[in-house]
Amino acid sequence: MNLHLVVLLSYALALMALGLWIGRRVRGAGDFFVAGRRLGPGLLFSTMLAANIGAGSTVGAAGLGYSSGIAAWWWVGSAAIGSVVLALWIGPAMRREAAVHGLHTVGDYLEHRYSSAVRALASGILWVGSLFILAGQLWAMGSIMGAVAGTPPWMGCAIGGAAITVYFTAGGLLTAAWVNVVQLAVKLAGFGLALPMAIAAAGGWQALSLVQPDPAYWQFWRLSSPGVLTLAVIVPPFIVSPGLLQKIFGARDDRTVRVGVGLNALGLFAFAIVPAVLGIVARSQFPSLGSPDAALPMILVRTLPPVVGAIGLAAVFSAEVSAADAVLFMLTTSLSQDLYKRFVAPGAPDDRVLRVARLTAVASGAAGTALAIALGSVVNALTIFYTLVGVSLFVPVIAGLYVRRTSAPGALATMSAGVCAALALHVATGGRGWGAISPAIAGLAAAAGAWVITLVVFRRA
Repeated sequence: MNLHLVVLLSYALALMALGLWIGRRVRGAGDFFVAGRRLGPGLLFSTMLAANIGAGSTVGAAGLGYSSGIAAWWWVGSAAIGSVVLALWIGPAMRREAAVHGLHTVGDYLEHRYSSAVRALASGILWVGSLFILAGQLWAMGSIMGAVAGTPPWMGCAIGGAAITVYFTAGGLLTAAWVNVVQLAVKLAGFGLALPMAIAAAGGWQALSLVQPDPAYWQFWRLSSPGVLTLAVIVPPFIVSPGLLQKIFGARDDRTVRVGVGLNALGLFAFAIVPAVLGIVARSQFPSLGSPDAALPMILVRTLPPVVGAIGLAAVFSAEVSAADAVLFMLTTSLSQDLYKRFVAPGAPDDRVLRVARLTAVASGAAGTALAIALGSVVNALTIFYTLVGVSLFVPVIAGLYVRRTSAPGALATMSAGVCAALALHVATGGRGWGAISPAIAGLAAAAGAWVITLVVFRRA
């Protein structure tokens, strides 16, 4: 057993132990779902940034840097731009709604604002989308394990799935927030060491500038994905992502949201260049990789000194685990609160809801692991999730906050039109879209159009 594998397994066990220890403080569903609404700016910042630096922001973005060059910055940079909007505009407004009306999930908000039918449709879409993004995070863990130990990817998926399931099941948002503090520290240390040493190993910036497999490799402002058009894929769903909004529901006041989420945005702006450059370094060192997703693991194992590579590996593992627990949080709270508590057993006592939430966490972790093994890709899985969330939730959530005439039938029409348009274009073009019109853009346009039409129709009715 090599050093990298020993570090990875030891770290996974330590995270599980920490989660189980903190989980003893959970006394009810309120602690599990929204951490008792006691999160301060520091904890909110760490749990948000830890969730946002995940498989897509590390393994996936480095893969994009490997194949597409410096424009890979836009994958994480788009999340930073979405965070600014979330910190200054949407986040505080949603936190106030949640605090005043006792809301635990985005499904709670949709039913409060519209109807139970809107809640049910949104929840169904989210369950499907969340399983895809959970699978993407877990597949990244599998690819890392394969690179460092030669194990089959399914084994890494299983180890990562077990880690997040154990510590999240212990205490939900409360344990995740504290475990994320440790994970964030490991990420910053790992990537802080890995980046300069990887650049030096490649011969410095002058040597990297000679890497140019295609003319657009160093074009930062290019339009095509992963360029500026990535904004349409990531920013809208990022603003209304249930996993992030439900963390904000746990904040103690509006200032906490502005400071915590704002610092998270600054962190993402700074981090966005890291995986892009590491991908370019991998292209210079290993120009014939079979899969771009192998770029980051190869840098950690083959380019860096063993000790630094092991720390970097722990940082990447932290990224995948922390992002995966945010998705597991979204799945668990939605299934237990939006389905069980609302439709199956409305009168269920608090302790039973908590028990169902924990059982749901175990089942969701197992399902995500199985789907990860079947999918076999990071960015593909994340793109499916971002598209589904964006086209279904962006318009009804934002319009529900600021346009009082937005109705329940209008929200249903908006969500249906967005998802149908995105899926139709995806199927018709194999996911490529028509020129600059991606499935995400088509879905958002259809959702906005349906919303305008319903405003006119219900005004005349």
